[in-house]
Amino acid sequence: MFYRQSIVIFGFVLPAAICAAVVVGGIALKAKATSSFQQKQTLYKSSEANRAGSQAIEATISKKRDHVERWKTQMERETSNAITSNLKEIGDKLPPKEFQQTAFERPNGASGFASASAQSSSQVRLAFRGTFRSMQKAFIELETRMPQLQMQELKIDPSASSTSTMNFQVTYTAWEK
Repeated sequence: MFYRQSIVIFGFVLPAAICAAVVVGGIALKAKATSSFQQKQTLYKSSEANRAGSQAIEATISKKRDHVERWKTQMERETSNAITSNLKEIGDKLPPKEFQQTAFERPNGASGFASASAQSSSQVRLAFRGTFRSMQKAFIELETRMPQLQMQELKIDPSASSTSTMNFQVTYTAWEK
């Protein structure tokens, strides 16, 4: 009878409390491990999605890398020389009566689009006499060969010398490297 309280405390209550603490600790440890595992799974899925996306972008870029290199070399050329040589090649393909370059100017200072940008650029003013169809072809060909040109202004007037030709004045902003 004297030892009943000690037996209850040390025989039942203390072992039950220790077992309960071990069970609660095990449950908490399992919850923490599960949470960590789910977080790591989410990070892994996100990482895999990013890797797949970057591989897709790299595949797209690698297909266009030769174009980028061509554009870089084209941007490094002096604008006025490039425009002159391209217009000469374009003029050789068109009938001389339907396409004539009458002026070429390089104004100083940035204006228009270029004044609002920190990108290096220059302006080029060109004047032509020709038929509407030939000038359309020439502009399309020039802008295809030189994608860094951005048409800023186009003025078309009837020609005094011929009813079939018109005078064209165009201003381009040429973006440079």
